Amino acid sequence: MNIVLFHSTLGPRPAVRQAADRLRDAGHQVWTPDLFEGRTFDSVEEGMAHQDGIGREELLKRAVLAAAPYSERGLVYAGFSLGASIAQTLALGDHRARGLLLLHGTSDLAPNASVDELPVQLHVAEPDPFETDDWLSAWYLQMGRIGADVEVHRYPGAGHLYTDPELDDYDAEAAEATWRVALGFLETLQEAQTGS
Repeated sequence: MNIVLFHSTLGPRPAVRQAADRLRDAGHQVWTPDLFEGRTFDSVEEGMAHQDGIGREELLKRAVLAAAPYSERGLVYAGFSLGASIAQTLALGDHRARGLLLLHGTSDLAPNASVDELPVQLHVAEPDPFETDDWLSAWYLQMGRIGADVEVHRYPGAGHLYTDPELDDYDAEAAEATWRVALGFLETLQEAQTGS
């Protein structure tokens, strides 16, 4: 699959490159846009301050420009936390999107959003301070209403960004389970695309 993978509010940390390498090792083509122009952060608070300074519209503009050269191929949009939010927004606006892989995050849906059975997989901690149970329930129902085919995987006791080995949030067991399931999801998308 052709995958565009967006980083979290902590910026393009090594974990993003490691995730991209894991996906490439599984046979996928992966692009990792840098929406922060090289800036990385060690705390969510610092990252969110930087993110707010750039602004949501500018971040989305940068993301669209980064994905545009590859979108005609039919992309799987993916991302971590903030990057998942951006990936969701782009995927729901791209009729050629092949799938949506959300790690640690979701986003509001545009009022006019509509997709044709877009495969969506979400991996999130349980509980997650940024993705509350009430929010996730509402999000799941909304995604279903607009035509997405959604599956949600929760990881009890994991931290918010539990797939990043350099963070206190890291949970090795949850991270490996996430990648195992996510790679299976991508393999299913690949089979659907090739008709095998």
